Amino acid sequence: MYDARIDELRAGLDGRYAAQWRRLREQCDWYRTQTPPTEHPSASITYFGPAAANLALAFRLTGNEGYRAEAARWISAAIGFPHWGKAHLPDHDLDAGWLLHGLSLASTWLGDDFELATELRAKLELQGTRLYEFAVESEGSWWSSSYWQNHNWICYTGLAAAGYALGRSEWTDRARSNFATVIELLPSDGSDMEGVVYWRYGVPWLATYLDLLQDQEGLDWWNRCPFLANTFSYRLQQCAPGFEENIDHGDCHDRRSGHSVALYRKLAAAYRIGEAQWLAETVSERFFWREAYASGVKPGVMPEAYLELLWYDDSLPPVDPAESAPLSAYFPDLGLVTARTGWDDEATMVSFKASPGGGHQAWETSHKLDRERGWDTLSAGHHHPDAGSFVLTSRGAFLAVDEGYSNRKRAGDHNLILVDGHGFADEDRYHVYKGIPYERQADLVDVLAADGMAHATARIAAMYPPELGITRLDRTLVFTPAGRIVLLDHCAADTPRDWTLLLHADWPIEYGEEIALRSGSAQAWVRLHTPLDVEPTITEVEANPTSSTPSLRLTRTMHTLRATARQTTTVTLLTTIEPTSALHPTRPTARLIPITQGHAVTFTDETVLLPDTQGRLNAHPLTAPAAASTASALRAADEGLADRQAITIDADQVSQAGDHPSPGDCDGLAIRAIIQTPDRRITVPAEHTR
Repeated sequence: MYDARIDELRAGLDGRYAAQWRRLREQCDWYRTQTPPTEHPSASITYFGPAAANLALAFRLTGNEGYRAEAARWISAAIGFPHWGKAHLPDHDLDAGWLLHGLSLASTWLGDDFELATELRAKLELQGTRLYEFAVESEGSWWSSSYWQNHNWICYTGLAAAGYALGRSEWTDRARSNFATVIELLPSDGSDMEGVVYWRYGVPWLATYLDLLQDQEGLDWWNRCPFLANTFSYRLQQCAPGFEENIDHGDCHDRRSGHSVALYRKLAAAYRIGEAQWLAETVSERFFWREAYASGVKPGVMPEAYLELLWYDDSLPPVDPAESAPLSAYFPDLGLVTARTGWDDEATMVSFKASPGGGHQAWETSHKLDRERGWDTLSAGHHHPDAGSFVLTSRGAFLAVDEGYSNRKRAGDHNLILVDGHGFADEDRYHVYKGIPYERQADLVDVLAADGMAHATARIAAMYPPELGITRLDRTLVFTPAGRIVLLDHCAADTPRDWTLLLHADWPIEYGEEIALRSGSAQAWVRLHTPLDVEPTITEVEANPTSSTPSLRLTRTMHTLRATARQTTTVTLLTTIEPTSALHPTRPTARLIPITQGHAVTFTDETVLLPDTQGRLNAHPLTAPAAASTASALRAADEGLADRQAITIDADQVSQAGDHPSPGDCDGLAIRAIIQTPDRRITVPAEHTR
């Protein structure tokens, strides 16, 4: 495998590939100091796969018999285990997939004269047969047909690698058929419902399979996979400012397990993405060792050394995302909007999301497949009940936070709304989207993400228990160019309910004359512009992140603000969040402008106007004629606000082509928000996506 590439690499080990060769040999030196277990440990043994591949590639590149002898030591231990995997689905899940891949590469790279060649091939035959038979027998359930899930990608890639090494065409044919479906069904915007940490764990296996397919069968599927072509953009936009940490939507062991230098190299090479090349180099030079030792994901980044070398294309120059990447982004499949004031460490960023379980593509397709074939394909266990939630980070610290990893997933562990103390229907379990009605969907509408600004409305009423009689729960989030947040929650039910707004923080929240979120050098003032009962609470989250190690536990303590409107059928909750420095804080400036219809919030240098529940904005007493165009009304609004006068904007009115002050062509769309800044006015038309 990879014969031509290995010849090219060998010629440049002391030149163009010197840095990557150093990474590989240092990783091999580390293996030399370890003692692989002779009996299968209780924990995962996935790390045996890349250990064999790293050592075998080092031998193939240099002919150094020491590397082959060390590979034999690790491979001998793996061969000696009667089963691959112990606590969960032995021989039939991740351990088997990882080892089949790594040891199959090693088998070809070490050669037929390798001292364990016969035993290794026999073990690959046995384990490949076990995995193949399980895939056939379990079709329609678990990973065999869970096309959007990392177990599917890992196990089928391992099966394919073994098939190529042993000449088992039925294995490679099945893997090819599976991945042909996978790349068709994955979302074209590159977003991953499993979150960043599982993105870095699972997505490299998609690239690994396409690379194997091209090497072994000459089939170039890279341009057939828009998901892979666009997924770096998703990953980049989920970088917290400064790039080191990641936004932790979904099951995330921590905020430092999001980078894969190897995958960045491959995406850079396959799709000519200079920003991916830049991030690979930045992580290698600045963040790698911290992630290696702080990451909660195993095997982690260190064993990817062989892929960092195989996948590096030095012909592509790096491009700094700060010079090229947009400050706002929208990923429609996952209903994910991000915006930031910059890419530097001190910048402020928000990430806001709402979609059906697994994202729109997985939700629609899985229900169709399950109806037609009687299958169970979604497997969105890493997707949280977080539709309508957001994460806020500023000045290198997280302020409004997500829960991270959980087994018993609850909406109340996110920055959401509880109704009579209840979160989403059928929650408090691992896979909260399993078996729920097709109609129970959240979505994101009225989206505008541009130039460091974001506006979006999450419609989430359908996610709550039907017996609560919720007729509306719409959350609009506005992120201003200066990094402030305005939250507007329209809540309605057919009987009086308690409506509780939640904000979670890493550190204790300060309650006094003002409410303050503090973390490190960052702070944010929280103002509740609706009369609410406020109480501080503690939220505890516990998780076992891997079934292969039942004793492992991750715990998380969050400090939670609970603000409740008591026993009312309808309520509008208006909240502002103003980031500032915790070391040199400025005072909060958010205040309401009293208007007849709608909502207007002003800060020192920005104003946000949002319509009422009927889509109307009226700053009495000056009212524009009902027949006036929205564009004309907006100009009057701009002048009227300065004079403390008024305007009416109705959601049913339409703007006039060529006479609209917002960026872009918004013809035919009603206005959902106005954001006034010192140098420009931004209008948000309904159902606008950008």
